[in-house]
Amino acid sequence: QLQLVESGGGLVQPGGSLRLSCTAPGGNLDYYAITWFRQAPGKEREGVSCISINGETTNYADSVKGRFTISRDPTKNTLYLQMNNLKPEDTAVYYCAADRGGRIGCYFYGMDYWGKGTLVTVSS
Repeated sequence: QLQLVESGGGLVQPGGSLRLSCTAPGGNLDYYAITWFRQAPGKEREGVSCISINGETTNYADSVKGRFTISRDPTKNTLYLQMNNLKPEDTAVYYCAADRGGRIGCYFYGMDYWGKGTLVTVSS
């Protein structure tokens, strides 16, 4: 079992920035491709960004391209989502998720492990 914990959410004005973190207490994120999802109130969950095990492959939803950057720091067992130029439409609970481990590339499906989420609110 892999436990995932997100942090870094909060209230920010449009145009502002936040950096979300995902950690795995008692586990090791180095073995997993990681995907960030988000779910706005009353809406379905959607994929935001993902990164492969070695970091060489990343993918982004069209809505966040050029604004969000996903990265990982294996030495700190931490995965990051840097969010810049935030918009009200980005308001959602953000989740990090991992697959079974060992897959090549990264994906917006096939997730086995999920964090509890961190709330991002973009409002003036």
